[in-house]
Amino acid sequence: MSASPPTAEKVQADLERIERNARTLQHVLTTPYPVAQTPKELVWTLNKARLYRYVPTRPAEQLHPIPLLLVFALMNRPSILDLRPGNSFVEFLVGKGYDVYLLDWGVPGPEDKDLKFDDYVLDYLARAVRKLKSVSGSDTYSLLGWCLGALVTTIYAALRPDGLRNLILLTAPLDFSDKQALSFARWTDERFFDVDKVVATFGNVPGELIDYGAKALKPVENYVTSYMRLWDNLDDPRIVESWHAMNTWVSDLVPLTGAFWRQLIVDFYRENRLFEGTLKIRGEQVDLANVRANLLNVIALGDHITPPCQSESLLGRVGSQDKQAFKVKGGHIGVMAGSGAAKGTWPQIEAWLAERSD
Repeated sequence: MSASPPTAEKVQADLERIERNARTLQHVLTTPYPVAQTPKELVWTLNKARLYRYVPTRPAEQLHPIPLLLVFALMNRPSILDLRPGNSFVEFLVGKGYDVYLLDWGVPGPEDKDLKFDDYVLDYLARAVRKLKSVSGSDTYSLLGWCLGALVTTIYAALRPDGLRNLILLTAPLDFSDKQALSFARWTDERFFDVDKVVATFGNVPGELIDYGAKALKPVENYVTSYMRLWDNLDDPRIVESWHAMNTWVSDLVPLTGAFWRQLIVDFYRENRLFEGTLKIRGEQVDLANVRANLLNVIALGDHITPPCQSESLLGRVGSQDKQAFKVKGGHIGVMAGSGAAKGTWPQIEAWLAERSD
């Protein structure tokens, strides 16, 4: 027996739904989401870099006395830490009574192509820390570094340990010894990849080039599955908003200075100088044993960009007495910005930090 033809009302409803979904799709793909909405004030600048202090929501006497500085990677916007209301790590910390600061590295111009790790560690981060101490009135502070921000903060913690009470590292690319586990290490092997030619051609390495490299590690998920998930859920405002915010952040690309990127490839991916004990920053030897801060090392078990092997052996290298590894299910970004982060990763980090911030 053949099925009954759809009624006029059903056809009309389907057409209206298709039109509504088409408008939603067009809006999501062409209009940026208003990320980074937590109120903040600018307290310091250096070249393109900006230091922000988030407006506390508690009276001064109810704040943790030790301020916290957040440091993200240089090739993406730090807005991932403050993605959207209700799903913002910054908003969560401010609500818990922390005096929160954020270092935004900014977007380098052609005139910045010679900036290296040396400059970012000993000029930008060092001066931001001094400003944080001045504004907060505290000689001690906490640092949280994520991705390449974790690499920069680890180097800084080894060179300038005074005053650093707590160090939190998220998906930290520190140990580059396991070349087979690191796709980027194989791709940039000096036998096949001319790093100097790339730098000479571009000056600063385009964000699009770096972004493609990361997405190519999981091409189907990044170029197909992500959009299919949006398409299948255009009727769900909650999922659409989440996808919209994340896509806005992913699409806002930042170049890396040529000198910094060359160091990353040569000194770290190829020569593993930090773990080999041969890394020097402006002539100063970087010794992980000089890291003495209380240390929480957050490792994402599903991370394909910074595999667990890059940070699992860190605890045996540092001089910290209070040190702990926290392994979390999830990927490089999802561990902190995914749907389960607010109930999983964030409370664990905050509980550890709260015990050491008063």
